[in-house]
Amino acid sequence: MSEQNEQQIAAAFRAAPPIILAPGPQEPPTQLPPPPSDVWDLPGGTAWVYHGEGNSGLTRPVIMADGFNTGPSNPDFSWNALEFGAYPLLSELRRRGRDVVLLGFTERSASIMDNSETAAAAVHEAIARRQGDHPLAVGGFSMGGLVTRHALAKLETMRMDHQTALYWSYDSPHRGAWIPIALQAFAHYIRALDSRFSDQMNSPASRQLLSQHIAEWRDSPGVDKERTEFLTELDRVGGWPRVPRLIGVANGVGSGAGNGVKPGLSALKGKGLAITGTDLRTQPTGSDSLVAKLRVVTLQRPEIHAPGLPDIDGAPGGTLEGFGILADALNELAHLGFGVEVPIRSHCFVPAVSAVAIRDIDSHDDLYVDIDSLSPDDSELDEFKLASENEGHTRITEELCSWILDRLP
Repeated sequence: MSEQNEQQIAAAFRAAPPIILAPGPQEPPTQLPPPPSDVWDLPGGTAWVYHGEGNSGLTRPVIMADGFNTGPSNPDFSWNALEFGAYPLLSELRRRGRDVVLLGFTERSASIMDNSETAAAAVHEAIARRQGDHPLAVGGFSMGGLVTRHALAKLETMRMDHQTALYWSYDSPHRGAWIPIALQAFAHYIRALDSRFSDQMNSPASRQLLSQHIAEWRDSPGVDKERTEFLTELDRVGGWPRVPRLIGVANGVGSGAGNGVKPGLSALKGKGLAITGTDLRTQPTGSDSLVAKLRVVTLQRPEIHAPGLPDIDGAPGGTLEGFGILADALNELAHLGFGVEVPIRSHCFVPAVSAVAIRDIDSHDDLYVDIDSLSPDDSELDEFKLASENEGHTRITEELCSWILDRLP
């Protein structure tokens, strides 16, 4: 393909919305939230406050930290995910007299430790503005659960009273998250056309969250240095806050039943002229280690191998439409030869054992363990709840939300 065509393709990629592997709607919100009762400008972020029914001021605060994405948090998107989906979580909180504090970050892909400082500032602000002495509930969705976990634990090491009675997490990757190596490799392979996908995979938060990471398409997967440093920092502050009760929920089942995705299958296949030959696969097992064949614009077709990893794409847990998100973006450029087929749209993103902090995610036996048969004391949480089916990561359901609501202080 000519250099001119490559330039045209690169311009088209960069003019299109970025490819972002994150849960929730990819389109702009269709419904707008009510105006907030208050807005707090915080170092590194913003908190949008919505008072509970009958409250004239901040009375019974529930701090809810945003999860991983790229760019700044947006309350419109948060409301669409938390209120206008399967269960109206925010209105139910307010109906029960709880004050909703939506905690957002200036850059959601920044280091968890950086955004932890924003969470700590929100805790201080809530204490300063609160009427009365009702204790706080502090937690978050996905990465937000790790941000607030670190913030509360660090405040305790500094001997600062965070006045939090309950810490909660919603499908947070306490033992790590997973993006297929095939998707990471493709992101880096197209960096010359559009670096934004690769930039997301290589962001500080992504490196800290993912159990296996590659920084270049040729790399062998492994634990990134930033994840090692993050885990060391968590250990330094005690791992968890000790004052509040610790609870968490998972969007995966406790029975050990997987989501049906089989290892080593083609999940995305190139059909257009510019991408024919690309084959992104679910993580294989055994002697098979091929996860991707890559061909974009040029005639080269390198193969990507990732040996020694478990069949994590099909594990019980919260799912992400990683292959589907990429396929939808490429099919928008089908007129430039980037049409693809996507036999498998979703993969496990946060294994259930990770969300309830009961097993690591490095082996098949741990990933697929029957959590329901284990002692609850095996978990680092005081109490947890698993979904009745494997569902989308951070999907807001009555099943999980009502469980949390009933445990608020």
